[in-house]
Amino acid sequence: MAVGGGVALAGDGAEPVSADPLVGGAPAAPKRFLIVTADDFGIHEAVNEAVSAASRAGVLTAASLMVGAPAAPDAVRRARELPQLRVGLHLVLADGLAVLPREQIPDLVDEHGRFGDGMWLDGVRYFALPGVRRQLEAEIRAQFAAFARTGLVLDHVNAHKHFHLHPTLLGMIVRVGREFGMGAVRVPHEPLWYSTRGASGGPGLGAVAANAFLLPWVALMKARLRAAGIAHNDQVFGLANTGQVDENTLVEVLAKLPPGVTEVYLHPAVDTPGPITSTMADYRHSAELAALLSPRVAGAVAATGAILGGYGDIPR
Repeated sequence: MAVGGGVALAGDGAEPVSADPLVGGAPAAPKRFLIVTADDFGIHEAVNEAVSAASRAGVLTAASLMVGAPAAPDAVRRARELPQLRVGLHLVLADGLAVLPREQIPDLVDEHGRFGDGMWLDGVRYFALPGVRRQLEAEIRAQFAAFARTGLVLDHVNAHKHFHLHPTLLGMIVRVGREFGMGAVRVPHEPLWYSTRGASGGPGLGAVAANAFLLPWVALMKARLRAAGIAHNDQVFGLANTGQVDENTLVEVLAKLPPGVTEVYLHPAVDTPGPITSTMADYRHSAELAALLSPRVAGAVAATGAILGGYGDIPR
C-alpha cells in the first residue's frame, strides 16, 4: 500500500484498514481509494470550465494546476469556489510556459519563454550539465512558490508529460517540494492489462512496449518516494491512451478497479473552435468531459465501493 503507516483508506464512514492482513481472525477485505484528476488546469478557460462542471457533478475529485499557463488566474478563482476540489501542482518542464523570465533560465526555454518538447535530449542535458540543472531547480522552485501564492492547499505534485519520471528531475522535485509541504506525488504506473485489453480496444503493442520500458524507472521512483516519506498512488489509468478516456473506457476501468490507491487522470474541456494546443490536436476533450458527467460512470464509481478524494484525503 502506498500510503504508509498502519492504517490506510479510511474516511467518510469507512472502516480503517489494518496493515495486518488478519483482522479479527479473518483476512481483511481489500479497500479501494479512487482519485479522479483533471490535468492541465489553467492551460485554457475551456479546461477550467470543464473542471468546474465535473467537480460539481461529483466524479472529478482533483485537478493539477499549471501555474504559468495563460488561464491559471481563472483556474485559481474557480478552485476557490470549489472547496471539494483538491488541487495539485502540474509542473511544466516540457512543452509549456516557464514561470521565470528567459534571462534567468536561458538554457531551458526559447525566446517566448517556452520549454520545448524534445524530452529525450533535454533529459540528457538535465542529467549531464550542472549549469542547466541549477536553472532547472530555480524554475521548479519558482513554480512551487507560485502555487503557494495562490493560497490553495497543495494536494499533490506531478509533471506535464510525466517528466518527473526522470531521476534528476525527481530528485529536485523531492528536495524542493518538501520545502513547500509536498506530501504526495503521482507515480505513472499503469497496469499492463490496460494496455492489452480487448473488449473496448487497447492502445496496442506500442503502449505495451512503453509500459515495459518504464517499469524500472517506476520502481526507482516508488523507492525514492518511500524513502522520502512521500505518499504516492499504487496505480494510474490514462497514460496509454491519454486524451481518449471516454465513458466506455472509464466504466471498464471501474469494473476492474484494483485494491489500493488508484488515480485516473483525464484532460476534459468544453468544445473549442480549434485544438487547445498543437500537441493536443487528437485529444477528445469533450468526450472526456462527457464521461465525467455521465450517470453511467457515476453508477460505476458507486459500484466499486471505493472512497473518493484527493491525495490529501488518504489517511497517513
